[in-house]
Amino acid sequence: MSRELIAVPRATLDFYKYEEDGLTFYEYNATKCQPPEPMVNTMVGLSLLNDKNDRLVGIFFHEPFPLYSKIPLTISHEAVELESGDFRITFKID
Repeated sequence: MSRELIAVPRATLDFYKYEEDGLTFYEYNATKCQPPEPMVNTMVGLSLLNDKNDRLVGIFFHEPFPLYSKIPLTISHEAVELESGDFRITFKID
């Protein structure tokens, strides 16, 4: 899998794009930043989702419960706790 660094306007974190199993993933790591930066970058990243084959993946140092209420109803998420204790949250269009 090859990850490509992409420019995302208004983002303060690095975003990477890669493809896997016919899906396009946009990923960022918010484990080293403080609120509101993870939420801001998530909201900016959601604009990258154009169809049902796109996924936005954020890595967080905790599960971002306050963020979930800000996500449009047309977007679902799945949270997975990693061995490190961080959380991988995957967003997709329903």
